[in-house]
This record gives sequence, structure tokens and C-alpha cells, in this order.
Amino acid sequence: MDDETASLLNQSPVFQGLPESQIQALARIAEPITYRPGDLIFSEGDDAAGFFLVISGQVKIYKLSFEGKEQVLHFVGPGEIFAEVPVYSGGAYPANADALRETRTLFFPRRAIRRLLANDPNLAMIMLADLSRRLRQLTKLVESLSLKESPARLAAYLLHASEELTHADRIELDVTKGQLATLLGTTPETLSRTLKKMTDNEVIEVQGRTIRLLDKASLEQMAAG
Repeated sequence: MDDETASLLNQSPVFQGLPESQIQALARIAEPITYRPGDLIFSEGDDAAGFFLVISGQVKIYKLSFEGKEQVLHFVGPGEIFAEVPVYSGGAYPANADALRETRTLFFPRRAIRRLLANDPNLAMIMLADLSRRLRQLTKLVESLSLKESPARLAAYLLHASEELTHADRIELDVTKGQLATLLGTTPETLSRTLKKMTDNEVIEVQGRTIRLLDKASLEQMAAG
């Protein structure tokens, strides 16, 4: 099982390039867990027992207000890790996590991973770099939700997906439009109207879940608010 786990770790962008000794050390403490669609992985406030690597499927990380309003923080797909903050800070999970579809994960217990990090500063730096990247994304999300209108939020998301996720002007949405609306802090109806207006103005082209960016200069102006 360690060899199979090591192969999965090598395929993750977070761990690619690590020496084989580090990959094997991670593989020895990893615990495979599979979740069904709709399963709650953890709730905000639960004791942070460790972090996860998504092998297949998709996870939604979100917060709930006292009134039950949901705000999606991000979606996590294959090769990405989540819930790693408590590895460093301890305490409780700061948000909720659900499996959106059947999802295979590797779970890394907090105590075991902290022992590894204490003995291997290079591994700690790699994980901190990934955490810093995620923090920058979250900072941009907070800025968009608090300072920008819906069209600017959508434009910023499309540019981010193009530049940092797909590295192309063609984006395949891996979430529903309803889920994307929740991520952007708007309604599905408003999102649909904004997409239509962008399409009518030939800024983008939408075919099902495929979005092509036709005029990135206009998107950049929109994203700037």
C-alpha cells in the first residue's frame, strides 16, 4: 500500500519533486478515506485531527452564518490539500468541508505530520508555500466580496482561473453555476444575467461548462471595478 500511496503523492503538485525518502515518509502515515457525495468531512469547530489530500473527486470548503447563509471559500480538487492550517496552529477546523461527489482522500494525522515537519524543515517550507498561495487566493476573494459588484467578481474569477488554474483562455467549470454563484457571493440568476451580458458584448463565449475568454483586456477592466 505504501508504494501505491507514494505514487499518488508524487502526482500531487504540492509534493512533486520531493526526494523519495520524504515521499515514503509521508506515505507511511497517510490513511486512505473515501467519502460519498454529500458526506460531511468535518464541521467548523471540530478538533483539527489532521489535513487531507484529494486523490479524486471534489470538496467544498465553506462557512455558515447564524442565519444559515452559506459562503463558499474554495473548491478543492485532485492533487490539492486542505485543512492544513491547524497542522501549524492546532485548535479547531475554521470552516466546514463537504464531499461534492465521491471523493478519495489521503488523511495525514496531525501528530504524525508534525513529527515529520519537525525533522524535515524542507518539507515544512513546501507546505508553507502552498499555504501562502491559498492565503493569497482567499485575500482576493475577501476583497472581491467586500468591495466589488457581481460582474467584477466574476471577471476576477475568470481571469484567476485562466491564469493560475488552467493557464489557457479556455476554462472548463468543474462546479455547477449554482456553486459558482455561492463562491462569488451572488445568486444563480444574477450570475446567469452577468454571463449573458458578457457573452452579448463578446467578452466571453459560453458553451455548456466551457467558457472561452475572448477579450481579456475588458475582463481586466471589469475586475478592477
